[in-house]
Amino acid sequence: MPAELPHNPESPEVPGDDLQAFYRHVAQTSDAPMGLEIESAYGVFLCTRDGREIIDFISGIAVSSLGHGHPEVVRAVQEQAARHMHVMVYGEFIQRPQSALAARLASLLPDSLGRIYFVNSGTEANEAALKLAKKYTGRHRFVAFWDGYHGDTQGSLSVTGRDVYRIPYEPLLPDVTFCDFNDPSVLELITDEVAAVILEPIQGEGGIIAADPDWLAAVRRRCTETGTLLIFDEIQSGFGRTGRLFAFEHYNVVPDILTMAKAMGGGMPLGGLASSSEIFRAFMYDPPLNHVTTFGGHPVSCAAADAALRVLMREGYMERASEIELLTRKILRGKGIVEVRGRGAMLGLQLVDADTTRKAVAHCLNEHGILLGWTLHSNTLVRLAPPLIIDRALLEQTLMIIRDAVSMMAPAS
Repeated sequence: MPAELPHNPESPEVPGDDLQAFYRHVAQTSDAPMGLEIESAYGVFLCTRDGREIIDFISGIAVSSLGHGHPEVVRAVQEQAARHMHVMVYGEFIQRPQSALAARLASLLPDSLGRIYFVNSGTEANEAALKLAKKYTGRHRFVAFWDGYHGDTQGSLSVTGRDVYRIPYEPLLPDVTFCDFNDPSVLELITDEVAAVILEPIQGEGGIIAADPDWLAAVRRRCTETGTLLIFDEIQSGFGRTGRLFAFEHYNVVPDILTMAKAMGGGMPLGGLASSSEIFRAFMYDPPLNHVTTFGGHPVSCAAADAALRVLMREGYMERASEIELLTRKILRGKGIVEVRGRGAMLGLQLVDADTTRKAVAHCLNEHGILLGWTLHSNTLVRLAPPLIIDRALLEQTLMIIRDAVSMMAPAS
């Protein structure tokens, strides 16, 4: 006999076979999944099977920057699917969606990041970046940062600075040295034996912590001096979320390798890394095809990404990210709120304690249909990453509800 279905008293009861299949056959990553059954989605709203409309204030974790079901992205998916889908492993056939997207991205990036390698996800982009750095430099050491997050596959996890996630899977890659983020002592660790330094210009899961501009410039100089490659992980911060196409543009510091995913695909699975022709030559020999991917750069995903990038640049949504930040900082003040940090629409709301955070997030969802989330590394930080298309009136209303929920749940002074 199959085991009885688990019951989560805080989740709505959802009838039908989908619920049965979800709990019995879909592998879970926690013992208490949210269990919301999504029937459809449009704009900033998720529509559940029981008829609720939920404001997606985390954009599927910084993915749905143009909201859900943008008509140009949907049309691009439909038209490309009708032409062809998978035809060959990455890099062997000329496929217009790949070429068009690569050309458009290259036109928006510095010349030293003029070639793009497409993969399926963020962790794959970081895996490829680590391999490329080793192959190009002939070195094997890496420098990474505590509380940095680069993905859950073996290589990406090896440079993720959170022991609670690393220890169960050790041994991981050897010769990875960790340092505190924004700590000048990292300069001493960057030597001519290090293949690459990998970092997020704004740490996402680590608490929405922005790099200090002077520190980041010093890291860039030290990497140049030692022949060490500098990898910027912009999986979460890319594609307009901080008010620029990529967060490194705020710093005027250019990496040797840039990794990207999440909002890149306009809702379709896609990741990539950008670097120079010289560095990418390392993937072409000894042996040829020494780094390949079957589904990377899938033509339907690339068509969606190209459409999303066109819309992002044409409609001025990156400027909206700055407006979102200003309004958020203005409204989210008061009891129970410690600070708002981050940049653009990649923000973290630091609350007074874990109990307040848990109760406020639950209240916003259950009573007002506002979906918020915590980061992986903090139980007192609420992630704020609304779609860039959100209407100002709805944004203002949502922020006031969040503020009042925090005030209601916060302990008495």
